[in-house]
Amino acid sequence: MVTTGSRDEEPGQMSDTDAPLSPPPPSLGSPRLQWLRVQFALILREMTTTYSKSTGGYLWAIIEPLGAIALLSLVFSAMVRTPSLGTSFMLFYGTGYITYQMYSQLHSSVSGAVSFNRSLMQYPAVTPIDAVISRAVLNFLTLCMSSFLLLTGIVLTQGVQVNLDLINVLSAFSMVALLGTGIGTLNCVLFSFYPSWQRVWSIMMRPLFILSGIFYLPEDLPSQARAVLEWNPIMHCVARMRSGFYGTYHADFVDPVYVCSIGTVTLVIGLYLLRRHKSAIVNPKF
Repeated sequence: MVTTGSRDEEPGQMSDTDAPLSPPPPSLGSPRLQWLRVQFALILREMTTTYSKSTGGYLWAIIEPLGAIALLSLVFSAMVRTPSLGTSFMLFYGTGYITYQMYSQLHSSVSGAVSFNRSLMQYPAVTPIDAVISRAVLNFLTLCMSSFLLLTGIVLTQGVQVNLDLINVLSAFSMVALLGTGIGTLNCVLFSFYPSWQRVWSIMMRPLFILSGIFYLPEDLPSQARAVLEWNPIMHCVARMRSGFYGTYHADFVDPVYVCSIGTVTLVIGLYLLRRHKSAIVNPKF
């Protein structure tokens, strides 16, 4: 009679049940630490691709707005003797252009965050919201640095006496940053689903450079034109910035609640849509 059973194992030979288990994958830490690592990696990638590969690097963040401000000052100084506020054309146009530039660049960078980082979003750890946050943070810090250097340089080189109201300056930066990030986040979703909307939006926004009070004061306009232009939230940000540098200028029409409401509503809707339609945004079917 043949009996079945397990064969006696030779000495020193391990059975299948005694085989050691494979070591667990290394822990990446808490979810918050993982998120910070993702943000740091995205910011480093953005810095490398945007600034490090171009000649001059971060200097272009200062040279580009400086050239625009100098050109505006040169053109308008040939037409009028003094600016609408103070005696320095550079400071007057600088406070307007820098504020507008912060909105424009924040919107542009945030709205293109998904298309720029779509390949990285194939990894589970990277989400569209991560891409939006990293781009907004990096561009905001870069714009704050360049704005500080430009405005400080203008004040020192022009010998302008400035009665600086830091609260108004910080308020203007906060308002325009929230506005640019909020509208950019919403458009990040819309551009992903409706590519044609990006071209339509670009055409619609071209007049903003003229309609945002960069090279004039709203108070100098006829009452009917001013009433219409005051619906432009960027004009509120520009006026608040100028009130921080010119103590005699009081922009009574500025409404921070109006500007922040637009920025907050568009930001919340944009973040909600990014989270709800993550798969469709990362892997579009068109």
